[in-house]
Amino acid sequence: MAQEPRTLPPSPNWYCSRCSDAVPGGLFGFAARTSVFLVRVGPGADAIPGTPPFRVIGELVGHTERVSGFTFCHHPGQYNLCATSSDDGTVKIWDVETKTVVTEHALHQHTISALHWSPRVKDLIVSGDEKGVVFCYWLNRNDSQHLFIEPRTIFCLTCSPHHEDLVAIGYKDGIVVIIDISKKGEVIHRLRGHDDEIHSVAWCPLPGEDCLSINQEENSEAEIPNGKVIAQTPGTKGCYLATGSKDQTIRIWSCSRGRGVMTLKLPFLKRRGGGIDPTVKERLWLTLHWPKDQPTQLVSSCFGGELLLWDLTQSWRRKYTLFSASSEGQNHSRIVFNLCPLQTEDDKQLLLSTSMDRDVKCWDMATLECCWTLPSLGGFAYSLAFSPVDTGCLAIGVGDGMIRVWNTLSMKNNYDVKNFWQGVKSKVTALCWHPTKEGCLAFGTDDGKVGLYDTYSNKPPQISSTYHKKTVYTLAWGPPVPPMAFGGEGDRPSLTLYSCGGEGTVLQHNPWKLSGEAFDINKLIRDTNSIKYKLPVHTEISWKADGKIMALGNEDGSIEIFKVPNLKLICTIQQHHKLVNAISWHHEHGSQPELSYLMASGSNNAVIYVHNLQTVIESNPESPVTITEPYRTLSGHTAKITRLAWSPHHDGRLVSASYDGTAQVWDALQEEPLYNFRGHRGRLLCVAWSPLDPDCIYSGADDFCVYKWLTSMQEHSRPPQGKKSIELEKKRLSQPKPKPKKKKKPTSRVPTKQELCDGNEEESIKESSGPVENGVSDQETEEEVREPEPPCGDTPTVSKEPVTCTPASLGLEKSKVTINNKVPVLKKEASKEKPEALIIKKRKARSMLPLSTSLDHRSKEELHQDCLVLATAKHSKAEPSEDVSADLEERFHLGLFTDRATLYRMIDAEGKGHLENGHPELYHQLMLWKGDLKGVLQTAAERGELTDNLVAMAPVAGYHVWLWAVEAFAKQLCFQDQYVKAASHLLSIHKVYEAIELLKSNHFYREAIAIAKARLRPEDPILRDLYLSWGAILEKDGHYALAAKCYLGATSAYDAAKVLAKKGDAASLRTAAELASIVGESELSASLALRCAQELLMARNWVGAQEALQLHESLKGQRLVFCLLELLSKQLEEKQLSEGKSASSSYNAWPSGSEGCFVERVTAVWKSAFSLDSPEQYQAALQQLQNIKYPSATNNTPSKQLLLHICHDLTLAVLSQQLASWDMAVEGLLRAVMQSYDSGNFTIMQEVHSAFLPEGCDHLRDRLSDHESPTTPAFKSLEAFFIYGRLYEFWWSLSRPCPESSIWIRAVHRRTTSVEQSQQVDNVSPEETDPKASQPEPSKTPEPDVKLTEEGEQMLNTCKELISEKHASLQNSQRTIAEVQETLAEMIRQHQKSQLCKSTASGPDKNEPEREAEESLSSPQSQRKEEKNEAVSLPELTKRLTEANERIAKFPESIKTWPFPDVLECCLILLHIGSQFPGFVTQEMQQQAQEFLLKYGNTKVYKRQCQTLCT
Repeated sequence: MAQEPRTLPPSPNWYCSRCSDAVPGGLFGFAARTSVFLVRVGPGADAIPGTPPFRVIGELVGHTERVSGFTFCHHPGQYNLCATSSDDGTVKIWDVETKTVVTEHALHQHTISALHWSPRVKDLIVSGDEKGVVFCYWLNRNDSQHLFIEPRTIFCLTCSPHHEDLVAIGYKDGIVVIIDISKKGEVIHRLRGHDDEIHSVAWCPLPGEDCLSINQEENSEAEIPNGKVIAQTPGTKGCYLATGSKDQTIRIWSCSRGRGVMTLKLPFLKRRGGGIDPTVKERLWLTLHWPKDQPTQLVSSCFGGELLLWDLTQSWRRKYTLFSASSEGQNHSRIVFNLCPLQTEDDKQLLLSTSMDRDVKCWDMATLECCWTLPSLGGFAYSLAFSPVDTGCLAIGVGDGMIRVWNTLSMKNNYDVKNFWQGVKSKVTALCWHPTKEGCLAFGTDDGKVGLYDTYSNKPPQISSTYHKKTVYTLAWGPPVPPMAFGGEGDRPSLTLYSCGGEGTVLQHNPWKLSGEAFDINKLIRDTNSIKYKLPVHTEISWKADGKIMALGNEDGSIEIFKVPNLKLICTIQQHHKLVNAISWHHEHGSQPELSYLMASGSNNAVIYVHNLQTVIESNPESPVTITEPYRTLSGHTAKITRLAWSPHHDGRLVSASYDGTAQVWDALQEEPLYNFRGHRGRLLCVAWSPLDPDCIYSGADDFCVYKWLTSMQEHSRPPQGKKSIELEKKRLSQPKPKPKKKKKPTSRVPTKQELCDGNEEESIKESSGPVENGVSDQETEEEVREPEPPCGDTPTVSKEPVTCTPASLGLEKSKVTINNKVPVLKKEASKEKPEALIIKKRKARSMLPLSTSLDHRSKEELHQDCLVLATAKHSKAEPSEDVSADLEERFHLGLFTDRATLYRMIDAEGKGHLENGHPELYHQLMLWKGDLKGVLQTAAERGELTDNLVAMAPVAGYHVWLWAVEAFAKQLCFQDQYVKAASHLLSIHKVYEAIELLKSNHFYREAIAIAKARLRPEDPILRDLYLSWGAILEKDGHYALAAKCYLGATSAYDAAKVLAKKGDAASLRTAAELASIVGESELSASLALRCAQELLMARNWVGAQEALQLHESLKGQRLVFCLLELLSKQLEEKQLSEGKSASSSYNAWPSGSEGCFVERVTAVWKSAFSLDSPEQYQAALQQLQNIKYPSATNNTPSKQLLLHICHDLTLAVLSQQLASWDMAVEGLLRAVMQSYDSGNFTIMQEVHSAFLPEGCDHLRDRLSDHESPTTPAFKSLEAFFIYGRLYEFWWSLSRPCPESSIWIRAVHRRTTSVEQSQQVDNVSPEETDPKASQPEPSKTPEPDVKLTEEGEQMLNTCKELISEKHASLQNSQRTIAEVQETLAEMIRQHQKSQLCKSTASGPDKNEPEREAEESLSSPQSQRKEEKNEAVSLPELTKRLTEANERIAKFPESIKTWPFPDVLECCLILLHIGSQFPGFVTQEMQQQAQEFLLKYGNTKVYKRQCQTLCT
């Protein structure tokens, strides 16, 4: 049986009373996130012999929120049914065999917290929710019953195994009730004793109360003589019930007595090598399992994850046995949530446990030892890395704050996984093993930390003292560069660690001294290459395997190639136009050494590009080269690419991981998609090829899973398009939505949905991490990967080019609405409130002295008393007596009439009253009356109640008080998010820099720049900094036009042009090119103009393309190429040979004279449109174009791109002809013919022949004066290809059912002529396909009345040129070498395969299908099964290879340089014609052809043809 993909599943859900269950026969299920994972346990798992007998076999997918409950049906015959409850409010019933929903209900209005399938009634499912509502649902009759027992939160419930109507329910506050559902939920017993959450309720497996000899509990309320049972309620024949609670006790209850009979207190177990962790006591989940066959024993969990087996026979002694007491490290390390018994097919009694430590463990109840462990993931799988030293050791970086190291080759354990959490404490986003040092693993986290783990020791990791400001994207080991490269060999490490972070910097860390400073490599790049402009934001780093070349991927989509030792920039690749996520270099051990120069890259666009950097690296150019053409293009994914990996077992085989939810294997050299893996339910984040098995790949995604899968088992070959990708999107949408974090957000920053989803931003993987305990974050903290909130949070929407709206001012409006409640929110509402506003105006103003006024309106007696007290105070000659003073204090309102001190007391009392009633402004006015302005300001500042009025009065108290008051008011306004107003106040006290900084830090860039421009000197660096900061943020948000204005403002014109070009559409590229041209960046301008023209070319907008190229004088040569391409396309279109007539082509209005040959038409247009007629002009254009090199074509090169490359060579040929440089003309023509021949496009090849060689090659032969010139071999090759094309056309004209008269043959009596034109055969490259297959079937009976014309005879005579002995011999040697290399590669693969089989010690039957699949993949398509040769020994192959290489070495270079049509293929065609039409081909030529086939047809491709034609 072929091995299923192996799964590392998500962690079982925490804090649920029943979210895992198992049934006899060996099926176990656990809820993880929004689905349930199924595990087959026991003999039925088909595990590899010697490994633990279990396998993850599937998943139940359908809920949209967390699954909170899971229970199987425990009735024989119905073990395939199970039920789940979820936070989405539904209870679903499933069939696990089909993994589909049978039925569901959404009866609960509140969160469901407990679920159980009745063990007595086979179609009853009982569920309870947080508000205390219980629903009984009968599946077969689709009926339900609503019960409301207590208004408390239900924590767990369990149906009785002995009585069909009894259900025990445990509540959050510690109450346990037993209800009878047949009596509308009547409470039979209310069991009190626990005083905290009930985590588990377990019924005794035996009915009655004879199984335990329990005396009544010592502190029982009422003694019952001899423990006799009192009269029982009908139906409760007595049974024991056990409950586990957070109060650290287990209680056993008697149902017949309705009370507790035993209490077990959990023991504090000391861990080996340390005391009890103080947090352990507070954190507890107490779950229970009462074994069926051992009713006197009870299993429970304990504080730190240990499991205890309690002995219930001796109630006075608390006796328990610890599971796995003998072996260290087998227990769970954190609390256990669920225990499920399972009986396997071979009748073993097992117990399965799920825990906070994210492991599922299986225990043997006979020995209490752990049989096996299934590890799981509590976060996204961000990173995968295989150790280059310890083969098969896979490191996984996970979002739960732990690194997993999985020994994938373990013989005894499929899941031999070690966890590393010390010192991590956040999401692990990047991993990289040291290339040579064993166990040395570098990791990076989402909070910017970089560290080194020694996986062979238990020491905590070393952490670099230099942190990134944002997420660590990538880590790479590479040779040290300055300043770390200085010093002798022994003073510095041979490899240093490079890390790339989300803020765009690459740091170099010294692994010997991580506590020292890490260096930003940008400084070295800037110094070495003397760069003046802003360096791009780096997002990816990758070193070539030989450590001599480093590639940096950037946020603008460019990739820069640097050379050690000083990081000299040798090349920039302008291919992607979005953030680069992945760069991968091909391995060094391919069959051809040049493959190691291949570099694959993927970005936020879905296209993968492969570049061949051999020529650039080997030529080591003085100034950096710009590459705009990819070597290969891999299209098919529908979302961004996150990771790429080359297969270490094949040449040019690549696997890519994408946000479209799939992993894709490509043959990069042929641009062909091979296999597509769709097993994940989320967006893929990482992928790695197994270092041992060529068929095996590991991938990780944001569905919390890592899958091991086989390429040969995939039914799809390419990523889903259209409907399928929509289905995948639905599948992803069924994943849990991130729960909103409860944290205060600044009120003015409410980014809209559009902002958060804007695709132009980097997708930094930075979710805010929740509480982390012991290095493991809570399960719910892992959210969807989301775009970062835009730093300019006050931009309310994201338009493509926001020219009209001012983001900052809108932000201010919003802040007004949220802060100042007195401002009417909307005008509409204000109009409604008009009448009320008028009433307010008519009301009298609030009194300043309300207390005094009210005291003057008391009863007559009191008022009279006031007068007497006042008179006494005013007219007593001496000091007022104590009585009078007390009276005056009580009647403070008399201060109006007595002295100042009393008045102050009155004002203080009135002020206090105003403050208590919430009128601070009246209090301030009173204090002003008193003259205490400074005090008023201080009080108002402390209370945050300063107003414009108060600050305006502040100068009265002096200049310094005013300064202080304005600063305090500015601070207060900042707290109220009124930053612009605060800045204006700071300006009033001449604090210009502070005002600008305040606006900048709160993203009011527009206002900050306005102030800086108005108040500072033009050369002040602050202004440039503002422009650059705002530009960077706008660029990130996709507002490219505005960002460009900022860069122009900062006199950084280069960046302005770059950012405009980022959009990548023709209009943007054109504007960017014009801008670059204006500011004098001519090289950039030229490259952008060319890109713009190529974009317009794809849309067949010829006029626009020429206008774009017109921008730059240096593109004159390209204009000629595009002109020739346009004329050729037009000609093709008129002949209806091109792929399909495009009505939308907009051609230039050039005089299209049809007279004269094609070359003359071209030169005429060049002369009229580009005034190109002097030799000097031709020479200049030729030199421009000669510097551009294009890659060779393949079967998959798009036809528009192919035509452009061909026309480039044709333009060179025409220019050379005009300069009478016939040697170069021949070479150009030959290159164009070769491009079409290599791509298999016969039609275009023939079109080139007819347009450029209408009369054949004779006129060229005459022009090549010297027959011994170096170009003679090239001419021979060109002539051979011309004849080769004619030969095929001649043969096809004969192969029609009724051959017509033509230039070559004459039909004597015309029969019914075939209406069809000679068939087009595109994409037939005779070298690549079996020639036999590419030949049309000749007509069965040759027509007797066909005669050759003179031209036909001449044409067949010229075919002698094709039968060239030298070329036949050379091609035969080349074919031999290719076959030997292929055989060697196959032998190596088979050898690796056999080694792998030995190492995994698996039976031969398992690997048979895999091997066959591998063989069928590896054998070339042309090789038929019956042709498979018997095994050839390695020495024999080596000998063949050496002989062939020696033969090739003897040939002169002139023959090897220029290609030649396949000689044997031409021989075959001539023999076919000779056999169909005797007399057409001379006997001599036929004999020569047969000799060649016998002599050189010994390779597999030609063997069969030789046998059929030469016998």
